[in-house]
Amino acid sequence: QLATVRGSAVPSPYGGKVRQIQIDLDPQAMQSKRVSPDDVARALSQQNLVLSPGTEKIGSFEYNVKINDSPDEFTLLNNLPIKNVGGVTIFIHDVAHVRDGFPPQINVVRDDGRRSVLMTILKNGATSTLDIIQGTKELIPKLKETLPNNLVLKVVGDQSIFVKSAISGVVREGTIAGILTSVMILLFLGSWRSTIIISMSIPLAILSAIIFLSLTGNTLNVMTLGGLALAVGMLVDDATVVIENINHHLEMGKPTTKAIIDAARQIIQPALVSTLSICIVFVPMFSLTGVPRYLFIPMAEAVIFGMLSSFVLSQTFVPTVANKLLKYQTQHFKHEHHTDAHRPEHDPNFKVHRSVKASIFQFFINIQQGFEKRFTKVRLVYRSILHFALDHRKKFITLFLGFVIVSCVTLFPLLGKNFFPEVDSGDMKIHIRVQVGTRIEETAKQFDLIENTIRRLVPQNELDTIVDNIGLSVSGINTAYSSTGTIGPQDGDILIHLNENHHPTKEYMKKLRETLPRAFPGVSFAFLPADITSQILNFGVPAPIDIRVDGPNHDNNLKFVRAILKDIRNVPGIADLRVQQATNYPQFNVDIDRSQAKNYGLTEGDITNSLVATLAGTSQVAPTFWLNNKNGVSYPIVIQMPQYKINSLADLANIPITTKESSSMQVLGGLGSIERDQSDSVISHYNIKPSFDIFASLQGRDLGSISGDIETIIQHHHQELPKGVSVKLQGQVPIMQDSYRGLSLGLVASIILIYFLVVVNFESWLDPFVIITALPAALAGIVWMLYLTGTTLSVPALTGAIMCMGVATANSILVISFARERLAIVKDSTQAALEAGYTRFRPVLMTASAMLIGMIPMALGLGDGGEQNAPLGRAVIGGLLLATIATLIFVPVVFSVVHANDTFEDEPEATGNL
Repeated sequence: QLATVRGSAVPSPYGGKVRQIQIDLDPQAMQSKRVSPDDVARALSQQNLVLSPGTEKIGSFEYNVKINDSPDEFTLLNNLPIKNVGGVTIFIHDVAHVRDGFPPQINVVRDDGRRSVLMTILKNGATSTLDIIQGTKELIPKLKETLPNNLVLKVVGDQSIFVKSAISGVVREGTIAGILTSVMILLFLGSWRSTIIISMSIPLAILSAIIFLSLTGNTLNVMTLGGLALAVGMLVDDATVVIENINHHLEMGKPTTKAIIDAARQIIQPALVSTLSICIVFVPMFSLTGVPRYLFIPMAEAVIFGMLSSFVLSQTFVPTVANKLLKYQTQHFKHEHHTDAHRPEHDPNFKVHRSVKASIFQFFINIQQGFEKRFTKVRLVYRSILHFALDHRKKFITLFLGFVIVSCVTLFPLLGKNFFPEVDSGDMKIHIRVQVGTRIEETAKQFDLIENTIRRLVPQNELDTIVDNIGLSVSGINTAYSSTGTIGPQDGDILIHLNENHHPTKEYMKKLRETLPRAFPGVSFAFLPADITSQILNFGVPAPIDIRVDGPNHDNNLKFVRAILKDIRNVPGIADLRVQQATNYPQFNVDIDRSQAKNYGLTEGDITNSLVATLAGTSQVAPTFWLNNKNGVSYPIVIQMPQYKINSLADLANIPITTKESSSMQVLGGLGSIERDQSDSVISHYNIKPSFDIFASLQGRDLGSISGDIETIIQHHHQELPKGVSVKLQGQVPIMQDSYRGLSLGLVASIILIYFLVVVNFESWLDPFVIITALPAALAGIVWMLYLTGTTLSVPALTGAIMCMGVATANSILVISFARERLAIVKDSTQAALEAGYTRFRPVLMTASAMLIGMIPMALGLGDGGEQNAPLGRAVIGGLLLATIATLIFVPVVFSVVHANDTFEDEPEATGNL
């Protein structure tokens, strides 16, 4: 019934016992009656048939013909004759016992120590994870109605909890970012009317983006919502610039309508270029492949749709609402205008508040007035700094570029590289392998001791459930779905789920890694990816690092594996190092003397059939069924010798062997020799060739550094590589390297695209170059921020770097656009640069602050799954900080240098931005 949930894939259950009709052989009785297991199997397959002979037509009717080919009660199988020995008919009940039972259990599941059955539900297709889980939960009450009252059905693992928490965390980050951005705008503009206009554009832009995401087949998930949360600070950029420019024109004493039209017309082209410069940097990301593509393309689309919607709203919605809300300010600006943005003490709205005897409003008025006074002082200080830099242009440019280059060259190698940040989902999954060949009953005992140790190390109030899954599942389908590396009864997994308010999972992983190997020598422990994100990134491999050795010769492969394993074990930061394929599984070799067997009329087939029936049962080689007419269910009938009756080498040697033609009997030990040996527990192949896998995880060090050391070791042993043997580093490493190459090319491509975009709009090759001179500073800021926060370079961080290129360019466009206007008027590049920086100081600082504040919640990565996007937010913040400084100081200085020798006509041509 669980498989009926849309989008779900339900493998066979883990653990439990499957009902079947068991025929337990008695070795002593078979020897005394001179009957072999193969005799019993042949008799059962010939006399227990679930077949219809057909129909017979007699007269006007057609009759079904039924024969007593299968008994109505399974106990009647005891009365089936096997063979005639010395004139005596031997029945099944003479040498075996028929019972309602189950096969020997090879897979044990326990939930907090209690024997259980585990059902895993996987996602199949494009259906939402949340929809699948919700559909399953709705089905559970119906399932309980059909189950015995004493059977407990409960959910022990639920990915929707993490997904919902991650989504709610992203929404919370976006909301906080929106509120902080609005407060910042209020402080800068000092007008609640302007703040309301800008704040209203945020939800409208987000709603428009959601509509376009839906039309393009995207869903609301962590990545699309993360893109919208990331864009909150940028969504106010266009509206802020328009409102600030409207206020600037109102200060000139223009009527409201004319001020709005002039302001919108003046700003539309540079605003469009700024918006496109942010959007265009995401274009190279569409060339990504693999997991990064599916993760970051939806985020890129969310940002692009949001930014384009924001621009459209800034040119339509914002002027319309401004015409209604800002008309009360027009009269004031006719009588008194100033070069700064309007001061709150002159705003009639604030005068009304001043007349209200409410201290809370006066309190906020005082805060804004104090902020405005301090901002004016900061602006004057900035003017002095810019003036000084313009007076010492060559020295300043040299020092600034030197700082940028030294920062990048020095700090970049110290960052380290990871594919994706680790996500703390509150789950741990430990793969455990006791001594190879250990029977499952003994493995389960070891798991009891290990589980008790875990409960001592993890506080009880932080521990939710512990689920053991020991041994191999009875279904090959489950083995195909599994990525844990279980290969026999000596293997198993322990899934530990922590409560919500738990300490960092990494701390417990480190503690368990240190304690468990010491407490259980000879037992190997490896932490597997427990959260859905890590499982996807590993591509089904149980570790982020997989060193695959393959070649035509099995022994040569193994020899090289052991050679490099010694050196890899000494690599700092390596953890859970192990070889997946075990080569020391205990084995008995039965060497049959074919000549002697032939003398007794026996063949290898006769001997093998009896061995299979004795040890493994006849379910695979001679399947037969008993049909229960009461419920219409067919149950397999399996002939097998109980394991407790064959628990020594002597018991194996005494297995009776016969032929169907003769009543004579021999025992296995009389037909050959039995010797102890070892063999491979599993044999892996890659492109037909035998292969071995060395798996490893990370602890306290980045993936890039560890993989670099491993590649050095492999290169060092290259001369020892046997002929035909190849070694390849698999897992996350090659995917990370491909992603880094793609994103690095995307970073370069984004700069080139931005340059050509600005060239087209400015109709100049020189000024666009001046604009992108802020980008090296952005790269230095990214490196500094990642270094200071201890954040490694990763795919999200590189994505943030690409995004930062567009964001850093947007403000430079506004500054240079105004500088070109002033240059045409004042005809002096230094004066034009100074006026551009001073005039655009407020809007640049406002838009940059809005972006920075909007990304702070994401950069903190506080919610579930927040670690995944935190490097992205940090990269953007770091890059934007230095890029803003470069925009306000370095870019104007470069502009003054580039245009220092310009000549001007009396009637200069119109610049490209107007």
